[in-house]
Amino acid sequence: MTTPAPSSRQRWLVPVVVVVLSVTVGGGLLARELYRRPDQPAAGTSAPATSQASASTGPPAPSGAVAMMPDAQFHPQADQVRKVLETYFAAINAQKYQQWTTVVTAERVAQQPVTTWKNGIRTTKDTDAVVYRIERGSGSSLRVLVGFRSEQNVEDAPDWFPEPCIQWRLVMPMVVENSALRIAAVDGGLQPEHQKC
Repeated sequence: MTTPAPSSRQRWLVPVVVVVLSVTVGGGLLARELYRRPDQPAAGTSAPATSQASASTGPPAPSGAVAMMPDAQFHPQADQVRKVLETYFAAINAQKYQQWTTVVTAERVAQQPVTTWKNGIRTTKDTDAVVYRIERGSGSSLRVLVGFRSEQNVEDAPDWFPEPCIQWRLVMPMVVENSALRIAAVDGGLQPEHQKC
C-alpha cells in the first residue's frame, strides 16, 4: 500500500484555503450590504457637514432653525423633515393655525380645531429643536426622534408635569398625505421623555 506524497496533499490544500477565504470575504461583504440600515449611506460616500448640535451637546441652532445630528443628516429626506419641523414650530410660536395645518395630517387638524389648538399653545414658545434620528416606518412613513425646549406658563403645561420649562424628546411620526410630508399624531401610550430645564 502506497501513501500519497506530502506534496500532493499540499497542492490540494492551497486552492481549498483560497476558495474558503474568498467565499468568507465575499459573504462578509454581502452581509454588510444586506444588514446595513436603509437610511445609511454606503461605505466610502461622503456625508454632509454637521449642522448645529443640540443645546445639550453644543450651541443651539439659530432661532427658529431645526438642527440635525449627523445620524439624521444621512437620511435622504433630512431636508424635507427639517422644513416640516421648522414650519411646525414657527406656527406654534407665532400662533398661526393655518400655517400649522399645512404640515400636520388631516386627522390632527380634525382632532384640534383652531380654538382647541390656540388654547393648548397660548403661552408656548418652542426652541432649540434637534432631530436626532430619522427612520423608516411602515410604508412611506417616517419616525423622527426630535428634542426641543418648551417654555410656557405653568398653568399651560401638562397637568402631569406642571413646569414652566420642559425639555422634550419624542418620536414624531411623519406620513405622506396629499403628496407632502406631514406630522401625524404622536403615538399614544407612554408619555414622551421629558425633564425640567
